[in-house]
Amino acid sequence: MSFESCAALVERADPDRFAALMSAPVAVRRVCFPLYAFNIEVSRAPWVTKEPMIAEMRLQWWRDALEEIGQGRGRRHEVVDALGTVLDPRAADDLDALVAARRWDVYTDAFEDMAAFDGYIEDTSGLLLWTAVRLCGQVSEDTRTDVLRYGFGVGVANWLRAIPQLQDRGRIPLVDGTPQGVRDLAERALSDMKHAKSNLRHVSAPARAVLRSGWRAEATLRAARDIPERVIEGQLDESPFARKLRLMVLSARGAF
Repeated sequence: MSFESCAALVERADPDRFAALMSAPVAVRRVCFPLYAFNIEVSRAPWVTKEPMIAEMRLQWWRDALEEIGQGRGRRHEVVDALGTVLDPRAADDLDALVAARRWDVYTDAFEDMAAFDGYIEDTSGLLLWTAVRLCGQVSEDTRTDVLRYGFGVGVANWLRAIPQLQDRGRIPLVDGTPQGVRDLAERALSDMKHAKSNLRHVSAPARAVLRSGWRAEATLRAARDIPERVIEGQLDESPFARKLRLMVLSARGAF
């Protein structure tokens, strides 16, 4: 039941990734549903309490769980049970960096600089995508940089869609929140995705299915680049019809 529980959690809490995964082979779903359910649980951990110490403890719980999985052990938890069947020690180590990066969410401090912001996005988005691609995509180590770059673009797009909610919660989500700063960030993320896609176009079909989890990112980034004010207004979403059509086309082509 742990796999089914993970799938149900992703369907409720991360509908974009769920929709993309439903177009993927079953073997890819078996790997990615536990990974994405884990990501949901970790991303929630800093927000369920206003007490930083308790939030830190919740994140540490997941770091400990990953360490146990890497050692071939585990603990009783629906997501951990499923995660333990798909992770290898390297994946457990990579995901530990993802959990550690989420400590930024616990506090209200701004990012120190753009390098700190980039590191956060790479660790929370790029590493998740790389782990999924590596575990089910039969890819070479040479693709890691491009997968991380693609994941950076996906992460920036997701972050920009979350800006209104982050600001409502008292966070300072951008190093440069001016219209030009938003435009520059979106343009840089689009450039990363473009170059990464060019280099990744020959990866295996399972890897492309995993990369399709970023199917909304480019449209979001173009909207933010063209009219940065849409970010603050929370107006980056395409129409439901446009979203559905894009995913259908990508799935039919086996593209991302």
